[in-house]
Amino acid sequence: MNFNQTIGGILLAFVSFVGFTSCSEDFPKNMESDKYTDLKSIKIVNAGPLGNEVLEGSIDEKTKTITFPRLDTLTDFSGVIFEAETSEGAKLEKDTIAIPFQSGDASKDIFLKVVNSPRFKEYKAVIRFDVPVFGADFGKPTVYDYSSNPVGNAAYTAFSGGLVRGTGFDGKHVLIISRGTPGVHLLNVEDLKNNQIKPIQVNTTGVTGGTFPVNMGAQVNGRTYVASLSTSGASPLKLYLWEDPAAAPQVIANINVGSIAGSGARHGDNFSIGLDASGNGYAFFISGGTQVMRLKIENYKNVTETVAFNTVATYGQWSYYNRIGNSENFFVTGHDKVISVANNGGGVSYSMGASSIPVHSGDPRVIEFNGERYLLVVTVPRGGAAVDAVMRVYNITRGASIVDALTAFEQGDKKPVYEFGISGNANTAPGTQSGFHIVKNAEGKDEKLMIYGATSDAGFTIVEFPINVLED
Repeated sequence: MNFNQTIGGILLAFVSFVGFTSCSEDFPKNMESDKYTDLKSIKIVNAGPLGNEVLEGSIDEKTKTITFPRLDTLTDFSGVIFEAETSEGAKLEKDTIAIPFQSGDASKDIFLKVVNSPRFKEYKAVIRFDVPVFGADFGKPTVYDYSSNPVGNAAYTAFSGGLVRGTGFDGKHVLIISRGTPGVHLLNVEDLKNNQIKPIQVNTTGVTGGTFPVNMGAQVNGRTYVASLSTSGASPLKLYLWEDPAAAPQVIANINVGSIAGSGARHGDNFSIGLDASGNGYAFFISGGTQVMRLKIENYKNVTETVAFNTVATYGQWSYYNRIGNSENFFVTGHDKVISVANNGGGVSYSMGASSIPVHSGDPRVIEFNGERYLLVVTVPRGGAAVDAVMRVYNITRGASIVDALTAFEQGDKKPVYEFGISGNANTAPGTQSGFHIVKNAEGKDEKLMIYGATSDAGFTIVEFPINVLED
């Protein structure tokens, strides 16, 4: 058989196949129907304490969403009655619906179905309650990003080569502690909001000693703290304070770690400090084992006590011992340990479940803002299943104490009210920090909430939220 005969045979077979299929199959065709399910108007007809108020709904046909004016909380929510104008022959599948409402709820979503058999259409009805609103509006973030997340600016250049392990934030400045160039410096938050990088060098005259002279630190009420890294055989452990970045620092702690019984060998991989408005409180260094060194600080600069104690778990290098507000309760955790509530001597009163939030959630802080309480964390991207650095905020308002709050939270859906990814890559030395600042108005009332997250080799992010306001 030659080439032409072969082609001819193929064409003949193809024509025969087309003819066979076109004669033997009838494909489904679109069928016209007059069973329309359009929702033209809808209202609630028994709102209010007397059940005689009528609330007209607003229909967004593109998103299939209905919004109503806010309902009085004295409405009988066991049987809310809807009246709707629909396409001819259509109706609401249910025109009386029980809407779950409990104290503290701002809104509930329910679903209404318009049926005209065999067709139907669903709408999400947003039922908002006429209650005071509190806290931050997490639906309106303003992001100032200098991390590896592509949403904003490029990651701040100092975050490379593992040189930056420690940072700090107090709402006015970001503290960057680099082992190399550009060294210890501050960035003005207002500059960052305008996409400007203007490093303010911190005077490091006399900063010497340790495996690394600078490693970790914090910004506290306009003051800068920086600690050295002290490994085995490389004492002392030093803690410096700057009240003016242009001036030489004060050495507020110069510790021979071997002289503190039970303190462990290595300090400065982590640093936690919690001071009140008068500068009184504690700083903690957690060693590689179960040992913790605690410094009592008065008036921001006087270290009046240095003691050591043991924790119930080994928290490791990337760990935290954060004061909860101005209370005598503290959060203690590590990059692979659950968050526990402890006293200043390591005694634990409560531990969160391992699956309640990501177990690598680090640097936990409690925020009290505009009548609500939040838990802020940044996940530590150490490796394995923990490969991301994500800043998350959880609402833990319910509960009189922090233990009550966490208990109530763990009984709920445990979903964050806000999250932002700083990095999606693991890091062999993931120094990771969080921070927050509350902006007050002229009357001293909460106006804006700022949160901060950073991790080594990934940069940092600041996010600002306004207060919640009642909108209609």
